[in-house]
Amino acid sequence: MKVILLEDIRTIGKKYEVKEVSDGYARNFLFVNHLAEPATPGALKKLEATKAEHEKNDRELHVRLTEIARKLSDTKLEFELAADKSGALFGSVNKESILKALREHGLVTKERVEIDLKYPIKEEGEYAIPVDLKKGITATLTIVVKKIPR
Repeated sequence: MKVILLEDIRTIGKKYEVKEVSDGYARNFLFVNHLAEPATPGALKKLEATKAEHEKNDRELHVRLTEIARKLSDTKLEFELAADKSGALFGSVNKESILKALREHGLVTKERVEIDLKYPIKEEGEYAIPVDLKKGITATLTIVVKKIPR
């Protein structure tokens, strides 16, 4: 029986693929768990429309993420941390504080970004931090850490 997969199934195939499976497997497992639907002519036509919409959304997402990456690469975020008399900083700049600053400046909203920061920044200076957006798009964000005397 030909079925249209509605989810990725490891042993069969990826979402929206048309596959041939046994009748019993289709009726007793795939259809019951809403993992597939029969590949009728109407369903195939609907599948083509869904694929076209999905590709259009992917293109729009790629354009939006590329624009965000460009903005991030042109941006310098400044963090001011309190320091004692000897110049040692109190606190640090971590992934969460960088993400919070990006959201406050309106650079990212609901997009998922992965900030590649191995350890919190605890020293004054300028740092280039890689930021990974979805779909293989990356940017380099410049972080400036300054100390303010206490």
